[in-house]
Amino acid sequence: MTEQPTLAGRIARFARVGANLGGFATGVAAARMGGRSLDDPRNAAELKRVLGELKGPLMKLAQILGNIPDAVPPEFARELAELQANAPPMGPGFVRRRMSGELGPDWRSKFVDFTPEAVSAASLGQVHKATLSGGETVAVKLQYPDMASAVEADLGQLDLLLSLFRRVDGSIDTSQIREELASRLREELDYGRELRHLLLFRAMLEGEPHVRVPRPFPDLSSDRLLTMEWLDGSRLLEWKDRDPVIRNRIAEALFLAWYRPFYRMGVIHGDPHLGNYSVAEASPEGAVVNLLDFGCVRIFPPRFIAGVNELYHAIEADDDERAAHAFEMWGFRGLTRDIRDVLLMWARFLYAPLLDDRVRPIDLDGRPGEYGRETARKVHAELRRLGTVTIPAEFVFMDRSAIGLGGVFIQLGAELNWSALFRSLMDDFDEAEVARRQAEALAESGLSLA
Repeated sequence: MTEQPTLAGRIARFARVGANLGGFATGVAAARMGGRSLDDPRNAAELKRVLGELKGPLMKLAQILGNIPDAVPPEFARELAELQANAPPMGPGFVRRRMSGELGPDWRSKFVDFTPEAVSAASLGQVHKATLSGGETVAVKLQYPDMASAVEADLGQLDLLLSLFRRVDGSIDTSQIREELASRLREELDYGRELRHLLLFRAMLEGEPHVRVPRPFPDLSSDRLLTMEWLDGSRLLEWKDRDPVIRNRIAEALFLAWYRPFYRMGVIHGDPHLGNYSVAEASPEGAVVNLLDFGCVRIFPPRFIAGVNELYHAIEADDDERAAHAFEMWGFRGLTRDIRDVLLMWARFLYAPLLDDRVRPIDLDGRPGEYGRETARKVHAELRRLGTVTIPAEFVFMDRSAIGLGGVFIQLGAELNWSALFRSLMDDFDEAEVARRQAEALAESGLSLA
């Protein structure tokens, strides 16, 4: 059963987070009296420091906000995107209590070996390595205590952050962004749902030679515990100085691992940062990548995918009317011609490598950590001048994921014909067939459209 938030837990978390953010807000107010503007880079740097000390869900939310172009003012986006979702692991007492609570007091007998120290720790939980009686090596993911309370408390503080950003720059209506973040974060607390995501990805990518998805062990899993196959691999950044041909094969494997599920069933892996992938093997002939985390997954209606294609063709043909139709398919409403032209500035940036039929970097400037920032800054400035635009919920994680994946390609220094890869998937898209496959897969997995 999914853990429910408790009043005591929410109050404790709210008090701690509120005190830190309250101190930040007081400092900003004092600085304003001294002549410092709200959008001063020093305010953004201080907010990053405060959130980094808090850890937990709010830091994760802020990191995601920093990676959604146009969600927050540019001065804050840069700092928030650099937040690291690392946390000190919980000790052996927590491990014993969590494992006993989820698998029973004899939980240790279910493993031949269980490493008491966490091999990794993040915002919502930590991972241990273990061995089963059949010889399988597994990763055991444990959720931290009272995370449901922490999430609900931190979502309240997210509203405080967003109100601050609106005072700096009201060009983006963040209401749907906020609700999308809340929905995805609550889903991440449900490890039973993540297990179903795993099964969905295994079905979608079955037979694909370029990607591995771990096998889950339902009998050793619950809503707060997920046991899955341990996939050996090396970190992506360990390959950044290797032979460019090999790096290109790794990037190609990642591209297909991400875009094939989207075009087959409207599903994206919504958290494409470096820690969620590893390299199983790589050579000039090809690469195999591991997908490691399935907490943040977004499922789109087939019409949204059709809108992605429609906008591609609109930009290719420089057809404004077709672009307007594509934005409507994505969920944008009531756009003026001027605001649509500004959004097209961003869309042309995103689609540029997919329209350029040649081998090239994903970003011709190739600056890690800066992918899209200059364009986002220009878009923000124009929207600030023209008025407020509401970003549809479906757009939030698609946009963030595309930018996150592009940042990974820049880190690898990859150069590919992105257009040829994309067209091979896009040209095979059939909306009715995707709808049929999606309906079958969702019914079988117990999932639903986001």
